[in-house]
Amino acid sequence: MTPAVSVIIPAFNRADVLGQAIDSVLAQTYPDFELIVVDDGSTDRTAEVVQTFADPRIRYIPQANAGVAAARNTGLAEARGRFVAFLDSDDRFLPHKLAVQVAVLEASPEVGLV
Repeated sequence: MTPAVSVIIPAFNRADVLGQAIDSVLAQTYPDFELIVVDDGSTDRTAEVVQTFADPRIRYIPQANAGVAAARNTGLAEARGRFVAFLDSDDRFLPHKLAVQVAVLEASPEVGLV
């Protein structure tokens, strides 16, 4: 089934904070999403952190280090959702973020960005 939202987290050597970012996505009140973590050539435990989450909505995509823009573009190329949301690896979503944004986008087709 195609998710409504693809959440993309580009990550480079963020093992210390990435788990909190992932937790904030998994805690969303809006459940119809996929989470794509693009590992931009990390040399720390970033891969291990992602693997500790046993959620089928999470996809881990490793790539050679090419910078955050390239990691975002990789995530976009892999995204299957109708909508896309980006989250930096050292940031967190509030619990209703996706629910509020999807509601606005679905209620107002003329809106392209929330």
